[in-house]
Amino acid sequence: MSKQKTSDMVLTALFTAIIIIMAFVPYLGYINLVIIKATLIHVPVIIGSVILGPKKGGFLGFVFGCTSLINNTFNPSLLSFAFSPFYSVGDIGGNFWSIVICFVPRILVGVVPYFVYKGVRRLCKGKSGSDWLALPLAGIAGAFTNTLLVMNLIYFCFNEQFAAAKQITLDAVYGAILAIIAANGIPEAIVAAVLTTAVCKALRHYIR
Repeated sequence: MSKQKTSDMVLTALFTAIIIIMAFVPYLGYINLVIIKATLIHVPVIIGSVILGPKKGGFLGFVFGCTSLINNTFNPSLLSFAFSPFYSVGDIGGNFWSIVICFVPRILVGVVPYFVYKGVRRLCKGKSGSDWLALPLAGIAGAFTNTLLVMNLIYFCFNEQFAAAKQITLDAVYGAILAIIAANGIPEAIVAAVLTTAVCKALRHYIR
């Protein structure tokens, strides 16, 4: 086995361990805001995507999805039915689409940042310092991939359930979705941009 493959395996195992630790240490990876859980677990997935590529990044996103399914089943918030088919509150329960919301956006969090990073680098033609633009944009892209896909899928798949859980009219649902995107998505994107840049720069130096 080559040194590169060994290094990639070690880093994949390390990122997997970080995701699992963050998921199950209270208020570290998932922050319960009563309505929905804010998360920082997308950050190691994004970093893994940039460093290890889309296949291993997608695997890390799958691990992220698994932790979300478990967390929303056993430590639920108001909207946990949208992430777990095994959780219900009153007449409102999850279904097949809960699995889609739980896994598809999280897997893509491990894929999209790699291509954003490579695309920006290509546009900059590999110029010195292009990482300082490519890395934060990759972090932002990964964070918004998660937030925008999750919240819009909730709107399309659980419109009536969301309205019932929040006790609002159907006409007010998308306004509430946009409020959550702004309140959770923007801070998560800023954190992802900063940490992706800092950690990836340090890791690339170490790997070299």
